Amino acid sequence: MASLKGNGVSPSGSPLPSPSRSAGVATPLAGPVAGDAENPVPVQVDTEAYKDEPEDIDSTYGSDQDSIYAGSIASSNSNYQYENGRRYHAYRKGQYVLPNDREEQGRLDLQHHIWRLLLGGRLFTAPLASPEGEDGLRILDLGTGTGIWAIDMADEIPNSSVYGIDLSPIQPEWVPSNCHFHVDDYEDQWTFREDEKFDYIHGRSLCGTSGDWPRFYSQVMENLKPGGWVEMQEYDAWIFSDDDSCDRAPWTMEWVTKLESASNLYGKPINVAQYQKQWMIDAGFEDVEERVYRIPIGPWAKDPTLKELGRLEHTHMQMAVASHTLALFTRALNYSRDQADVLMEGVKSEFRNRDLRLITSYRFIIGRKPLNT
Repeated sequence: MASLKGNGVSPSGSPLPSPSRSAGVATPLAGPVAGDAENPVPVQVDTEAYKDEPEDIDSTYGSDQDSIYAGSIASSNSNYQYENGRRYHAYRKGQYVLPNDREEQGRLDLQHHIWRLLLGGRLFTAPLASPEGEDGLRILDLGTGTGIWAIDMADEIPNSSVYGIDLSPIQPEWVPSNCHFHVDDYEDQWTFREDEKFDYIHGRSLCGTSGDWPRFYSQVMENLKPGGWVEMQEYDAWIFSDDDSCDRAPWTMEWVTKLESASNLYGKPINVAQYQKQWMIDAGFEDVEERVYRIPIGPWAKDPTLKELGRLEHTHMQMAVASHTLALFTRALNYSRDQADVLMEGVKSEFRNRDLRLITSYRFIIGRKPLNT
């Protein structure tokens, strides 16, 4: 397999509005929530949701537990960087602002479970069709993280060849024979040969990792076979509500506002999930579709599926606060560790507040490379 070596990218530099302030074409919602992206149908509230819950539902999932994918790390690539009590990648130091330690691996694996629940257990939404003959699909997973999606995909389509790329070598050594991991940076120039093009390129939670998304999609297009699919699974780096909960959550709204500002200053905007669909269209992809799912933070929805998703998302968001805050706020906004801790505790306390009805948003965006390219 070829590597992705090259000259990197130049940040676009153009400020992007937050979802709460932006306008755009309404996007159909999928799953248990109906409406459109600008005017969704409010989530029905279960007023007795917390009746049988203990007072403190602040789960610390993964904080003191090893991820099952954390055990096998190549010693030659484990010269990690340590900052504010968290561990970060060493290869291309500073390119990615989220940690790679065991707590973060637990968060990523929990979020993988949430992504699959949203799709009823499925791993993707693109209409993939295996080619004729013994040679199956060639699949590329960008920013593979713990490798859990790539491993599940390799198991699910055993005649495929799945390649996962990440800056951190935190994937296990014992994987399906058709699954392969490489330490590399997809912000570099891709150098795959003509006979190494892919049938399907997948990226999950990549917002905040690129400074030039048009260039990113240009490289995806170039390295797909004609008729091949790209799929981005993203979540909005913003918090929503159907009532006045956002007005009553000042710590949370300060957090997402400054998170957006810090990522823009860092040159890799994080609050850009809502633009991925248009960027795909601008790059020349056809049959571009987007599905948007809204998940409560907490088990307060009436819908049973949303209730379970909300319970998991509450745990995930408690873990995500520190993952997304420490590096960006201390590097880009010159926060001290104490200042960051105060803000993070304020946000987490609002996530635990049972009188607030806060909501997150997940997106699945697919596009197909034209057959005549």
